[in-house]
Amino acid sequence: MRSDPPTPPSETQLRQLLAAALAVRHRAHAPYSGFPVGAALLADDGKIYAGCNVENASFPVGLCAERNALGQAVARGARRILAGALVCEGEPLPCGMCLQALSEFAGPDTPLLLATPDGRKRQLRLGDLLPHGFRLQRS
Repeated sequence: MRSDPPTPPSETQLRQLLAAALAVRHRAHAPYSGFPVGAALLADDGKIYAGCNVENASFPVGLCAERNALGQAVARGARRILAGALVCEGEPLPCGMCLQALSEFAGPDTPLLLATPDGRKRQLRLGDLLPHGFRLQRS
């Protein structure tokens, strides 16, 4: 699925990702944590897929923004993620579950732009955050 190396996203695409994550963050349903999160993913079809966190009173039922965006992408046929953006207060970092989910569709060199609503940002690679992701051995 990820045999040829993808073309790195352009600065314009990274800005668009960040804008999409920032915009969708305002739609988050976070009545329990008060911690709205927005995420956006650039797929190899050139489209950006966005998602926000959706909390539930039964906490395991909640959905992180990153997996919400990934679900949007997969539901529309995307199978390879080229870059991602995450916007939230504090120290933006995807949880382990989201990192593992993203690793199914993105390689370790996939850039992740991590930002706060006030404009602080940094860029890391998926492999920096998940150096030893779980992989099925297929025969």
